[in-house]
Amino acid sequence: MKHFQSIRVTGRGPLFAGLGLTAIAFFLGGAALASGNHPATDRHLSRTAEELSAAFENVATEIQPSLVSIHAVKRIDPASRGGMQVLPFGSDPFEQFFGGRLPRRFQIPGQPSQPYFQEGQGSGFVVSEDGYIVTNNHVVEGADKLEVRFSNKRVLEAEVVGTDPQTDLAILRVDAKGLTPVRLGDSDDLRVGAWVVAAGNPFGLASSITAGIVSATGRSQVGIADYEDFIQTDAAINPGNSGGPLLNLDGEVVGVNSAIYSKSGGYMGIGFAIPINIVKSVKGGLIEHGSVDRGFLGVLIQNMDEGLARSFGYDSTEGVLISQVNEDSPAAEAGLEAGDIILSYDGKEVSDTNHFRLRVAATPPGSEVPMRVLRNGEEVELTVRVGELESKVADSGGAPGLGKDLGLQLQTLTPELLARLGDIDADKGVLVTEVSPVGRGARAGLRPGDVILEVQGKEIANLGEFKRALREHEGDGGVRLTVIGRGGRHFVYLSLK
Repeated sequence: MKHFQSIRVTGRGPLFAGLGLTAIAFFLGGAALASGNHPATDRHLSRTAEELSAAFENVATEIQPSLVSIHAVKRIDPASRGGMQVLPFGSDPFEQFFGGRLPRRFQIPGQPSQPYFQEGQGSGFVVSEDGYIVTNNHVVEGADKLEVRFSNKRVLEAEVVGTDPQTDLAILRVDAKGLTPVRLGDSDDLRVGAWVVAAGNPFGLASSITAGIVSATGRSQVGIADYEDFIQTDAAINPGNSGGPLLNLDGEVVGVNSAIYSKSGGYMGIGFAIPINIVKSVKGGLIEHGSVDRGFLGVLIQNMDEGLARSFGYDSTEGVLISQVNEDSPAAEAGLEAGDIILSYDGKEVSDTNHFRLRVAATPPGSEVPMRVLRNGEEVELTVRVGELESKVADSGGAPGLGKDLGLQLQTLTPELLARLGDIDADKGVLVTEVSPVGRGARAGLRPGDVILEVQGKEIANLGEFKRALREHEGDGGVRLTVIGRGGRHFVYLSLK
């Protein structure tokens, strides 16, 4: 059983983690013993230790003004949960495993239903002088109020600009100018064995740093997020570190601390950070639109193994095998076929499905990308026009300024979905699949199974058009929706503030 956890304040009592310099002490001590009475060697080892110590000190000094502690408060109304009183498990209200699962709590029927507040803590770092801050999505998800505290004890309220649950990233903004942004490094340059420093606020202990090495890169199938390419490190990462930076010894941020592998809830030597290059790829979209536009091909893919490779007359296991091509998809239009082995994408070799998915997702929709595939033993070159991946809308509805949770899960209406709905007079639009009882969608009267046909009288054909329509009207306070459901066609007003 896996024990991957979000990093959070658990209230289990202080777990003390050193600076991660045990390895240094052991190495230098052992070397000093081996050197015997050789003053020159001892002085060299001493200088080496002092230089390494100075590097850690420089990183700590540089990151301090950019590092923030995040305090999140969420109002819980038990009445909205069917009369059940929800009691938090431990002291962390946002305690949860990754993957969008609900918080673990005890529920006791028949108890008084009174609203109460839950609190959580995390970390973040400044990425612009005008107040943009990077953190984890799970730190801020569902919060009604957010405050950030700087190292100089300055406290400011923050708003969520955009979230990307698929990578577990979020962008906040505070009303401030002249802040000190971090320097972003290149996570592709990281090598296993390199020294790194994790900064954050573990257990609420502000501006703490720990040190370790890069244990591995490209970790996937961890089960934490939809898009995974984690940096694994043994730098001590503990509850409260979520959203804090992972830095190299040049003081550049190379990752965002996100999760630990733990059976106890505390540090066990295995931590995971999101590579900063993923942050770079989503940051612009989150700041500008509140959401991320991802590339889409429309294929089902699988990794190669020796048996499959032999069956296709292929002498390697590198590459990705296409098992299905969806009709009317960008892949179908480009001429890709089931049985093709993808060798390269956009001029770079393809090794496995995880990294291929990441590269396709990071491709701007509408881009024309060259591909090279192996088909019937021969290499074929073709060009694909990348489509846009449609995803569910939740939280801010995919646009900045829309306020808190709309409480909706939506999908583009397809013929298959329409067939399941039965007698609904619609051929295009956006299907409401889930409605939170405390969201704006519920207050507007939207129900699962409703199909949104128009926004302010303008027809919408898919989820992308719905998101763009909300952005266009975000300053209006709300929009009129034309909806069709089992009760027929009707109008609803959806508040955006």
